[in-house]
Amino acid sequence: MPMPYYVSPEQMMQDKAEYARKGIAKGRSIISMEYVEGILLAADNPSASLHKVSEIYDNIAFAGAGKYSEFENLRKAGIRHADLKGFMYSREDVTGRSLANGYSQSLGTVFSQEMKPLEVEILVVQTGTNGHPNEIYRISFDGSIIDEKTFAVIGGRAEAVQGFLKEKSPSQLPTRDDALRLCVMALDQTASQKLQPEGLEVAVLDRSRAGRKFRRLTISDIRHALSS
Repeated sequence: MPMPYYVSPEQMMQDKAEYARKGIAKGRSIISMEYVEGILLAADNPSASLHKVSEIYDNIAFAGAGKYSEFENLRKAGIRHADLKGFMYSREDVTGRSLANGYSQSLGTVFSQEMKPLEVEILVVQTGTNGHPNEIYRISFDGSIIDEKTFAVIGGRAEAVQGFLKEKSPSQLPTRDDALRLCVMALDQTASQKLQPEGLEVAVLDRSRAGRKFRRLTISDIRHALSS
């Protein structure tokens, strides 16, 4: 009679974590960085239609690295949650912290209860208004949530990009163009070749804008910032 197959809970969790990390490592890096007037998000993304960076609500943005279909489903769920909460209560009640906590719970539940974890790592960022500080939350595949300061990196080779930014980041918040140049320099460190404007996806949460703060930078915007 064959012996029943047994895997300890610790080993199962380690295997799940390793599986998720390998999937995320295949993706390209994404950087979120504070600048004087808001938050900039820059992604190494050659696709013009499959966005890694998107708007969630008035002054909240989302970025996902790893398996596209999985973080795209998370993005849509976040939009539905934000719209419903803003409709039932008020738009001010929709916050980056509440969305990050919701994503953390969802990812943690899948990681602990499902056979296959989600191969994703996400950022939820909110630009501060009326004197409030910016907020940057990094949520891992297992539901771990980290409140980042100044900048955050997700995706493949994130540690190398973080190391570069820690060495090169200025003591004061940079301008938008300076922040973009620094992000591109950091992404270049892990890319197989120098990144061109056409291979970048860049968006900002600009607190100086009236109404919705999210705006995508065009290729000409990116080219002008990198050449100035």
